[in-house]
Amino acid sequence: MTREAVNGRNVPGLAEATAAFARIGLLSFGGPAGQIALMHRILVEEKRWLDEPRFLHALNYCMLLPGPEAMQLATYAGWLLHGVRGGLIAGLLFVLPGAVVIVILSAVYVLVGDVPVVQGLLLGLKAAVLAIVLEALVKVSKRALKGSLAVVLAVAAFVGIALLNIPFPAIILAAALIGVLAHGMSADSGTDQAGGDAIVDAGMPAWARPGLARFMRTSGVWLMVWFVPLAALFAVLGSDHVLAREAAFFSKMAAVTFGGAYAVLAYVAQQAVEIHGWLAPGEMLTGLGLAETTPGPLILVLVFVGFLGGGRAAGLDPLAGGLAGAAVTLWFTFVPCFLWIFAGAPYVETVRHVRWLAKALSAVTAAVVGVIANLAVWFGIHVLFGRVGTWQYGPFALPAPEPASFDLLAAAIASGAAIALMRYQANLIAVLAVAVAAGMLVRFAA
Repeated sequence: MTREAVNGRNVPGLAEATAAFARIGLLSFGGPAGQIALMHRILVEEKRWLDEPRFLHALNYCMLLPGPEAMQLATYAGWLLHGVRGGLIAGLLFVLPGAVVIVILSAVYVLVGDVPVVQGLLLGLKAAVLAIVLEALVKVSKRALKGSLAVVLAVAAFVGIALLNIPFPAIILAAALIGVLAHGMSADSGTDQAGGDAIVDAGMPAWARPGLARFMRTSGVWLMVWFVPLAALFAVLGSDHVLAREAAFFSKMAAVTFGGAYAVLAYVAQQAVEIHGWLAPGEMLTGLGLAETTPGPLILVLVFVGFLGGGRAAGLDPLAGGLAGAAVTLWFTFVPCFLWIFAGAPYVETVRHVRWLAKALSAVTAAVVGVIANLAVWFGIHVLFGRVGTWQYGPFALPAPEPASFDLLAAAIASGAAIALMRYQANLIAVLAVAVAAGMLVRFAA
């Protein structure tokens, strides 16, 4: 049953909203692109709880934030409808079903991962994931690269992150500043309604209106929820314990990985594999493949990372250590997401009509294309080659795969999956199933 909002939108009761977000959480397969499309179809087209401009504005804000944009968009939508309570319900329902599944799959991998059939399953998953990442790159490129400036920003972001190891925040900040400058130099740089200043929608509920007292209170509560457990882990376990290190790492990740889920994956893949040694490059791809088979945000691959790190280095039984690592990862990955939304969204709602900000967000989206391209290259090399070194020349650092380690089977499965997804728009789950079956068949026959 719905009630009519002041500004004419249909706003659902809490039970109806909960049912809708549960449906989104259970059906949100296929990574952020598919999840955002699903939310748009349900919340904008089917239910008409949000209008198109407000949905897109929320999406642009979430793309600008560090962390998983699809989960944060769900939280934002729930917050718009029912405040903090609605945001919590929407965000948790988006995450928890897939989190339970990925923990179970991680346990299976740790306990029986050396079985040939399981190895074949993981081979097929990794090859199919490469095709999925390539498909995401193509889709995002078509949507984001409108004009020569956007193309230049994407290429520059790729070079900066892939070859020069420039930090994510620096790339995103530079792109946003370039977008603002481009707006100032354009013929369409005049202000819009209200002189381009913040506009408060009189039809929005009280919780969506900014206020210093509310901002301070909300920020204080969520900073405590974030940092008190972090301090407790360091105090009880010490700074060298893997669970404390994971808590610190994923807290840092939550604060600096701008550009959405694929940007997060690129950062974590390089850090967790090359710096911390919690897992091997092939295992990062395995986790991504498992995450692709579950509902919820693609960033749930981090739970797999935390499970393996805890299971191998926590000094506990592998299953107990893995569960502890998964719990730490979930907490410190997703608690900051609620902080960004609940503290920032009231202010974001007041600037929906400011053109220079829209230009900045568009520039950030273009730079994200370069970040995704980096992920595609990094994953592609590690899927298709069994041994990969590093070639260094001055400031440039390039991966150097050994040609003799090229995996023809992985290349064949990845090519078939890419053709099925991009040429014939085949169902994602069906493609994953066929890829897994092919990998298992080959490993079983061998």
